[in-house]
Amino acid sequence: MSTTPKVCSPTCQSFKCGKNAIVNRGDDVWCRWTDEMCDAVDCTYAMCVKRRLLPKGMCGETIKRKTVEKQPEEIASPTVKLKGRAFRKLGEKEVF
Repeated sequence: MSTTPKVCSPTCQSFKCGKNAIVNRGDDVWCRWTDEMCDAVDCTYAMCVKRRLLPKGMCGETIKRKTVEKQPEEIASPTVKLKGRAFRKLGEKEVF
């Protein structure tokens, strides 16, 4: 996995055109829909087969994830107050 994020390109194995309008012309990828060079960043129909295409045309395969550790106080959810049948079954007024 690379450390610098890269922009998605139509030459990628996972790239797919939603209109099936791309044609290889030598080293270039041409769009028959717009009759221009294929620009995956600005194209509405650009897709990734692996579902890794991020906004602004960034490739999700080249971006490293950041994980954030939370303290136990942040993880604890608010208590749920019970009444009626659930209260009678559990016998507690608040459930964590």
